[in-house]
Amino acid sequence: MTQTNTQASNQKQNEDYLNEIPDELEMSLFDHLEELRTRIFYALAAVGVSMIGCFLVVKPLVRWLEVPAEGVKFLQLAPGEFFFVSVEVAGYSGLLVASPFILYQIIQFVLPGLTRRERRLLAPVVLGSSVLFFAGIGFAYWALIPAALNFFIAYGADVVEQSWSIDRYFKFVLLLMFSTGIAFQIPVIQLLLGQLGIVSSKQMLKGWRIIVLGAVILGAVLTPSTDPFTQSLLAGAVLGLYFGGIGVVKLSGK
Repeated sequence: MTQTNTQASNQKQNEDYLNEIPDELEMSLFDHLEELRTRIFYALAAVGVSMIGCFLVVKPLVRWLEVPAEGVKFLQLAPGEFFFVSVEVAGYSGLLVASPFILYQIIQFVLPGLTRRERRLLAPVVLGSSVLFFAGIGFAYWALIPAALNFFIAYGADVVEQSWSIDRYFKFVLLLMFSTGIAFQIPVIQLLLGQLGIVSSKQMLKGWRIIVLGAVILGAVLTPSTDPFTQSLLAGAVLGLYFGGIGVVKLSGK
């Protein structure tokens, strides 16, 4: 009986330890706002510097993004159109380059208010989120974009000459890449929900029918093209990530 009480006491002490906020500091609302302003300023400065750096090498970036549309002739349909496309590409690229620093600023802002239990989740969540985001961009570049472009090119090959507006093309490519990167965050969200005790792996698996419907809708919404093949590719990837996320949550004991 004594041993049981000792184990229960140790478990309670361990729970209390994990739920503590280390080095907790009392900060006023003004101090929090000042800290937030500073972190936002640093993040925006990093994005600005990254955008300028990417703009200096924007032409190789543009050529790289044109690769999936091999054989298509791009047109500048208005004065300065390519310049604004270059700014847009540099903006997205700068955001990507600066994302580790932005993430660092976010972590530094929220870290003082996290318990030891929540801090344990930081490393796997940050690493997993980063890897999945870039995996989503890669999946869009090497799978979704070529599939969509091949569909459009093949559909009108015997009727129209393939000459596209460079502005419309880059809006299509950049939107698809970033939306796919965001969609690939599903397992990270599942892990967070599982570790926080909000939803278990069993509950996630139980609602698979709703998830299948949601994946189809998500594929249709996030895909700029209207062809069913591209939408099915993205929906299939989302489902694979969801069920993979269930496996991760289950392995973590939730």
